[in-house]
Amino acid sequence: MTDARGTAGPTSDPPGLPLDRLRAFLDVEAPDLLDGPLTGRVVAGGKSNLTYEVGDGTSTVIVRRPPLGHVLATAHDMVREHRVITALRDTAVPVPTTYAVCEDPDVIGAPFYVMERVAGTPYRFEAQLQPLGAERVRAISERMVDSLVALHAVDAAAVGLGDFGRPEGFLERQVRRWKQQLDASRSRELPGIDELHERLARSVPAQGDSTIVHGDFRLDNLLVTTDDEVSAVLDWEMATLGDPLTDVALLEAYQTLPLMMDSVAVSDVARTPGFISGPELRQRYAAASGRDLGHLSFHLGLAYFKLAVILEGIHYRYTRGQTVGSGFASIGEATVPLVTAGLAAVKES
Repeated sequence: MTDARGTAGPTSDPPGLPLDRLRAFLDVEAPDLLDGPLTGRVVAGGKSNLTYEVGDGTSTVIVRRPPLGHVLATAHDMVREHRVITALRDTAVPVPTTYAVCEDPDVIGAPFYVMERVAGTPYRFEAQLQPLGAERVRAISERMVDSLVALHAVDAAAVGLGDFGRPEGFLERQVRRWKQQLDASRSRELPGIDELHERLARSVPAQGDSTIVHGDFRLDNLLVTTDDEVSAVLDWEMATLGDPLTDVALLEAYQTLPLMMDSVAVSDVARTPGFISGPELRQRYAAASGRDLGHLSFHLGLAYFKLAVILEGIHYRYTRGQTVGSGFASIGEATVPLVTAGLAAVKES
């Protein structure tokens, strides 16, 4: 099954990707990858970095670049994303093969990289999952958790990522970073969001062991094969070295997001019969990883804050015409419910 994220429709030159310039780059950096004139299309679904499917009529690859307008360059670092995917190639974490990376923004207008097109479906909606039946849905959601456990078990130094981040002070920096991102995307009143930030800043816990963290781990950032195996983990733009519990808490926050609003801002797969619940998710992760998940209040509060800021940033770009694809009109509806959930989480600590 091919990548089912959908498309914004084929064009001779997709928004943000001049194919003649890409062709010239590939002729030098990966001359055997594609042959002849290129066609391309935006792969819809990712609401931050842009993903393109590019082909020559016989073979197809994936190209990733930052959004057409963005407010925090470090959140869209193509070189870092390429580096972590390349480093994980020989681990238990399934990732696409990488082919080339370009740091020069003058080539297509922004840094970018080129990787393998992996077969699989990024399940985003209950309507996609429900026909599979509860047993298969359960298996897929369990393998999602198992993939996160596998990532957190990777020895960062052994795969060349020992300097990929600064684990010391990671949680404090996360609180500060997402406040900076919020300030860069402010365009309207958001009740409670400053209180949530202040509570998080005052209650940063001692940090345990550090691992490679994905930063945006959820089912629709995975590709799943027709036999319900995870074929690839995608969208590594926020990966770094840090507290693995931030990934666990964010995944749980994504599980609860569909309960907060009528429209589907990101994904509603957690509503599907058979899908692993939050408590079951924690139990499976804890048993497989050996980590104590008995107290996640701060991490959940941070997860809701981060998710609120991400969605608000997408809303900000949407209102300024800086996004490509569909599904953005209602994205801003989720911000305040996420803030409310974050405040509830931190008040429990």
